[in-house]
Amino acid sequence: MPHKAIQRLLLKRFTLAAGTYLLALVLLWLAIFSGHYRAPISSALISSALVVLSQCVLLGVFLSGRNLSFADPSLTEAQVLVGLGWQTWLMAHLDLARGAFLVFYVLILLFGLFHLSRRAFVRCASLVFFSFAGINLWDGYHLQLNDPPLAALQVCVLFLVLLWLVLYARYVQASRQRMRQRRFALQAHQDTLRGMMRQLEDLVATDELTGLFNRRHFLRLASRELNAMDAGVVHGLALIDLDHFKRINDLHGHAAGDQVLQAFAAVAMACLRDGDVLARYGGEEFVVLLPDCDAERLTSCCERLRIAFTEVELIGLSVRDLSLSAGMTLLALGDDLDDALQRADQALYRAKRDGRNRCAAAWENVDA
Repeated sequence: MPHKAIQRLLLKRFTLAAGTYLLALVLLWLAIFSGHYRAPISSALISSALVVLSQCVLLGVFLSGRNLSFADPSLTEAQVLVGLGWQTWLMAHLDLARGAFLVFYVLILLFGLFHLSRRAFVRCASLVFFSFAGINLWDGYHLQLNDPPLAALQVCVLFLVLLWLVLYARYVQASRQRMRQRRFALQAHQDTLRGMMRQLEDLVATDELTGLFNRRHFLRLASRELNAMDAGVVHGLALIDLDHFKRINDLHGHAAGDQVLQAFAAVAMACLRDGDVLARYGGEEFVVLLPDCDAERLTSCCERLRIAFTEVELIGLSVRDLSLSAGMTLLALGDDLDDALQRADQALYRAKRDGRNRCAAAWENVDA
């Protein structure tokens, strides 16, 4: 969970806690004014201020990020114990109003029901029971208990409520564990599905033999590049055809032809820069798109690729005199991709007509 999302969650939790304490403070002052509170008013103010201060300190620690890895980031056992301690101190100074204030024990425990571990919740519930029972035993020992049968009934009711809360907490923890496991399983299935989708996209977008983009994916990428072009930017486009490829297949077999295609793909990828797009256009024909490229750089790149391909040595094959022909053109803003491919194809045809193993440019034909 992102850090900001955790902070928002913590603020909501502490807002809920602040509302609970505010309601308890209202009932505390009602108990004071009704005469059921026997401690000095100053002690009530001091204890309430200490509780508020402790919650502010805990909130500061949580929001600082130092406690985000400690158990549950939205609530810790310390926060619940502060509330239970203050509630117990309040109970110790009440007379006939203790029964009304028992509900705040339940509220504080419910506040931690979904965030505390099972053992931590049992510890807090045990602290509640023994604290309340201890207060009544202390008052009974000093003959300060106004209604012993009512106090005994309150202890028994509190025990049953706490027992139910503990059992419910076990059910909640088990349910959360099952949901967590299902979420992890769902996440694993989603990761597997994403991986399969990526593999499917790769299969659809790439040529199986050379590992280059296929014609359909190249046309999609090239159209996207043209649509995103800025004014004054020029792209380079080249159609490349391997010379005498049919003769290689006839003399040495299709396996040798496949090796020649793979060799060209490896050489071309080594000659191109990151961001250049290379694809198998069909058969022994390839297409190259060089974004942000002028005529000089396009010519230099194609010549470098042509020379590198003539120097290829195939392992286990005696194929010699490998060469390629290339037809080059430039694309400007507003150019049509089909028209550019047609210009490059015409330049490629001229390169083959003039003897192959050369690069011809469409702009040379225009100038002529």
